[in-house]
Amino acid sequence: MTTDGIRYERDGHIARVTLDRPHVLNAVDSAAHARLNEIWAAIETDPDVRAVVLTGAGERSFCTGADMSESAVHKSGLDYWAALDPNGFGGLTLRSTLDIPVIARVNGYALGGGMELVLGCDLVIAAQHASFGLTEPRVGRIPLDGGVGQLVRRLPHTQAMGLLLTGRRATAAEMHRMGLVNEVAADGELDTTVDRWIADILACAPTALKAIKQMAATGAALSPREAHALRTPALVAALDSEDATEGVRAFREKRSPVWPGR
Repeated sequence: MTTDGIRYERDGHIARVTLDRPHVLNAVDSAAHARLNEIWAAIETDPDVRAVVLTGAGERSFCTGADMSESAVHKSGLDYWAALDPNGFGGLTLRSTLDIPVIARVNGYALGGGMELVLGCDLVIAAQHASFGLTEPRVGRIPLDGGVGQLVRRLPHTQAMGLLLTGRRATAAEMHRMGLVNEVAADGELDTTVDRWIADILACAPTALKAIKQMAATGAALSPREAHALRTPALVAALDSEDATEGVRAFREKRSPVWPGR
C-alpha cells in the first residue's frame, strides 16, 4: 500500500519499503518523512519481520534527498538544522533502535539524503548504473543528517574526505572498491542479487542477528575489551532463546533449522 509517497509491503518475513515519488526522483518531502518514521516504528515492534529492503521506485533513482521544491524555498540552513529529526533523514539514518538487518537496494541515484539513507543501512546492493554522493556542498548545504559522521566511520579518512570535500558523485563500482557497497549486481540482476542476500539472512537465527546488530551498534565506540563486556538486552535474550535450542538440535539432526524467532 502506498501512503504519502511511501509503499510498504510485507513478503513473509521480509518488509519492503519503497520511496515511491519517481516524479521527483524519489526525493523525500515532510509527509513522506513522517510516514517513514511510522513504518520504522512499526517494524521495530513486529517480531515477524526479520529483514528490511529499502529502495526507490523505478530504475533511475534510489533517493535524491530532501524534496527541494518543498523545503529550500521556506527554510534557511539554520532553520533546517534546528528542525532535524533525531532519527535522521527519512527517520532512519541516525535511528539506534532498529535491530533488524536493513538492505539498501540501490537502483539509481543515491544523492544527498539518499546517500545518508544508504549509510543508515547494514548492507548495500547496487545496480551497475547507481551513483552515490553527499552533494550538499554543491548547493551550499551540509550533510547534517548523519552523512559526515557516518561516512568518516565507514570509509578510510582520505576516501571519506575526498567525497565530502568535493560533493562529487561516485559510481557503484568505486563505492564497492571503497568498501561501502557489498555487491554490484549485473544488469538485470538486482532483485536476484538482493534475494540471495535475503536468503542468507533468513538462514540465520533472528534472535542472533538482533543481538549482533545491537552489539555492533552499542560497541562501535568502545575498546575491544569494553565491547566484549557488553550485556545488551538482545544478547541476553538470544543466549536463552528457543532459536539457540533449535539451532543446536537442527545441527545434531543434520537438517535446516526452523527458527521460532524467539
